[in-house]
Amino acid sequence: MLSYVLRRILQFIPTVIGIMLLVFFLFNWVGGDPAYLLAGKISNPEQIENIRRQLGVDQPYYVQWGIFVRQVFTGDMGVSWATGEKVSYLVWSRLGPSLTILVPMLVLSTGIALGLGLLVAYFRGLATDRWIMVACTVGQSISILVYIIVLQYVFSYELAWFPVQGWAQEGGLLLIPFCILPVMVGVVVSLAPDTRLYRAFFMDEIQRDYVRTARAKGLTEWRVMGVHVMRNVFIPVLTHVMIQLPGLLAGSFLIERFFSIPGIGREVLLAVERSDFPVIKAVTLYVAVATILVNLLTDILYRWIDPRVQLK
Repeated sequence: MLSYVLRRILQFIPTVIGIMLLVFFLFNWVGGDPAYLLAGKISNPEQIENIRRQLGVDQPYYVQWGIFVRQVFTGDMGVSWATGEKVSYLVWSRLGPSLTILVPMLVLSTGIALGLGLLVAYFRGLATDRWIMVACTVGQSISILVYIIVLQYVFSYELAWFPVQGWAQEGGLLLIPFCILPVMVGVVVSLAPDTRLYRAFFMDEIQRDYVRTARAKGLTEWRVMGVHVMRNVFIPVLTHVMIQLPGLLAGSFLIERFFSIPGIGREVLLAVERSDFPVIKAVTLYVAVATILVNLLTDILYRWIDPRVQLK
């Protein structure tokens, strides 16, 4: 196990360098000159040149690359062009609100979808299976914007149970009223596709030889499904859950924007609107590195869930 982990860590080095090269290329050659974006429509060549000098983009590319490498390996990604804050502080300070929403959302949606997937697989081919699959198809066809607007109207405007928007900076129990509705939206949105996917996992496992052997031994269908099949379904479920973790942080911008949650997704959206390249580059790099680390953690968890899995 240790040798495998060490080999994977050594493989991270060329991967991270490749990601850095890609990010540097995209933002320096494809992204355009940020001085023109920051100067606005009413500007003159002197102002643009002054902005380029302040940002350091007037230097040769090899100098800019050296600065970028130093920023990555020191963890100091510079300052935001829009707010003047340190990018590293800006990103890490937004991580807490994002995780406050995403962790319970992921746990609830995975647990509920796994239970529904087991239920429809148990009643496969019956009316329960068909009706739940129809409901999932309808649920997937509805935009997340519709869920946000409807749930805000019902639970915030009509029932006045939760605030429409906002965030408690003090943290602790004061956050609970602000978290419930965004978490509810996230669970409702992800429930339909996750249920369909987990049902497919169960249906695939049901065809295996060990299931027929367990039934031949006289085990009840619930024990076969809930113990033997469930244990083997955990591996693809784990893959699905872990692979979407890094992307959820930056991809939850709609929920964070509509509920005014000061998270990473909302910050990325603001950075795109402001052409704040340092923030965008930092988040892109952090998400890429997080994806690599999550993949390693997933492989280790495979071994923990099923000792038969060999890491080579």
